[in-house]
Amino acid sequence: MLNLAMGLPARLFYIVMRLSPPSFRSRMWMWLYQRMARSQTNSKFRFMNYGFNDDDEIELSENDEADRLFIQLYHMNIRGIEIEGREVLEVGSGRGGGASWIAKTLKPESLVAIDYSSEAVRLCRAWYHDQENLRFLEGNAENLPTEGDSFDVVYNVESSHCYANMEKFLSQVFRVLRSGGDFCWTDLRETKAIHEVENLFSNVGFLIKSSSDVTENVLDALKLIEEGRRDIIRQSAPQSLRKSFETFGGVPGTPIYEAMKAGRVRYLRYHMVKP
Repeated sequence: MLNLAMGLPARLFYIVMRLSPPSFRSRMWMWLYQRMARSQTNSKFRFMNYGFNDDDEIELSENDEADRLFIQLYHMNIRGIEIEGREVLEVGSGRGGGASWIAKTLKPESLVAIDYSSEAVRLCRAWYHDQENLRFLEGNAENLPTEGDSFDVVYNVESSHCYANMEKFLSQVFRVLRSGGDFCWTDLRETKAIHEVENLFSNVGFLIKSSSDVTENVLDALKLIEEGRRDIIRQSAPQSLRKSFETFGGVPGTPIYEAMKAGRVRYLRYHMVKP
């Protein structure tokens, strides 16, 4: 029943991803995000995440208000973490909206944003070139192009499910963090895989300071942005691909949304520290 809401391209993509080895899945995600970056060059479309809604609304500028729910997901992930004056790294920066907001609002000494889509990095360098404490690099999360012990904070938002090797990614984060540094991670996982992810965090060497399940907050945000997201898809995607784009966007009624609603997939947030 869920597959009927996917659209044929998304259904084929889903089948291939389920049957393929991790390295091939990673290349498929690369192809998808490169294509999205090339086809979606509207500078108003600066966030790709599912959003987050709760009672702790943050103060935003008038210019940022339209992206409130997306910004709040970033804020939730780093809530309670000291950012001002520190050297910060984002792994998986996408279209750069989160990195830009953090750099201008929370005032880190520097923020390096890394993404494996060269097209996305190109767009970000054009859009955010005037932010002096922010720079964008092309790079692989499993082989970060930075020196060891270089950052006080590393954060990762809704992208690690695309990586071929989660353990390699976590080992790279551990390598580039300074001792005492904070790692903030948020993403969705199948419920049956949560224990495995927690074991990876610990096996790499991180101390888990806190964790939370924010699935209901994310589902609430997806309901609130449903109409706007469908409108964007109608305006920018050919009719044959609209259901597929809705699937990737977590629109209510599509498989990822329904899996979260049914409890088969959970959206998680972890704060960890490198000893």
